[in-house]
Amino acid sequence: MIAAMRDPYAILGVRRTAGQEEIKAAWRSVARAVHPDHNQDDPTANERFAEAGRAYELLRDPVRRSRYDWARREAELRRMEAMKEKMRGAEVPDEPVGAETAEEAISRIFGVEPQATSAWPKSSARPAERERAPVEAKTEPAAEAKQEQPKADALARRSIMPAADLVAAIVQRIRGRIAKTAEKVPDLAVDVHASVEDVINLARVPVELPDGELLKVPIPAGATDGQAIRLKEQGYRVAGMARGDVVATLRLSQDGPFRTRGLDIVTTLPIDLQNAVLGCETTIEAPNGPLTVAVPAWSGSDKEIRIAGKGLRGADGESGDLIVELRVVLHEKPDDKVTDLMRSQRDGLFL
Repeated sequence: MIAAMRDPYAILGVRRTAGQEEIKAAWRSVARAVHPDHNQDDPTANERFAEAGRAYELLRDPVRRSRYDWARREAELRRMEAMKEKMRGAEVPDEPVGAETAEEAISRIFGVEPQATSAWPKSSARPAERERAPVEAKTEPAAEAKQEQPKADALARRSIMPAADLVAAIVQRIRGRIAKTAEKVPDLAVDVHASVEDVINLARVPVELPDGELLKVPIPAGATDGQAIRLKEQGYRVAGMARGDVVATLRLSQDGPFRTRGLDIVTTLPIDLQNAVLGCETTIEAPNGPLTVAVPAWSGSDKEIRIAGKGLRGADGESGDLIVELRVVLHEKPDDKVTDLMRSQRDGLFL
């Protein structure tokens, strides 16, 4: 259905970067304009209204829209590659292979000007040259006539050039041209969402590509939020071009019990007023299991306890820290003793 319909963006009159609200507003505007009830004299009103509806259904679905955008980009890349191939074919000259070396022959076949122009053998000399040869032979010194013999021998050897030399030159030139002209498909950028536990365990996090393929992204040691992970030759495929890469940007979830600051892991420890004033020892749940934490006396909500080496492990082997942020909280039900104490501190009354 996507291949048969016109460009849905053009149908709704929106940009390719339009958001969902803009697409919805455009659909309502187009639907009112082409609705068959308002265009009873237009025989194409039903078709136009249905076309607008199909365009909206495609663009409102993020998955289908992403697949359409991917297919369109791939088709554009194929069209550009076809144009390049056509231009390359136009550059190839159509000349017969004469008495020349394998390298000169391949240079001409592949559209490269040979370094030196091959000589004509005596057996294939032009008529004007054959007619002029006897006259010139009488005027040339004997020494120059002797020098012509080695040239003729070399020319004869070139005319019976071995087929192996020609094949080797073809292979060498083809390899060189592929290495020079092979272009790479643009990289595919995606986001990969992971938890702090995924980073600690160096998990392989699945992510769906625009074409529906499921790719597992391995999280490297030392990965941090926002880091780009490049997967070689895992991106778009286009005939005649080197396959592109996938550039996955790591998005760490900060909504759970653990957050990150670079290689540091941050968690929150709620304590009551009594423990905040007097201090205490308590057990918290750390990413690698339970951990005992000593809360100093007179600790407020701005206090942080740093436990060295309990954070994320970096690529160089060093580890970040575990940072425990204290939050002073009150009991769910009012405590009369605490209330009286606070009142006496404020009003100066002693009970």
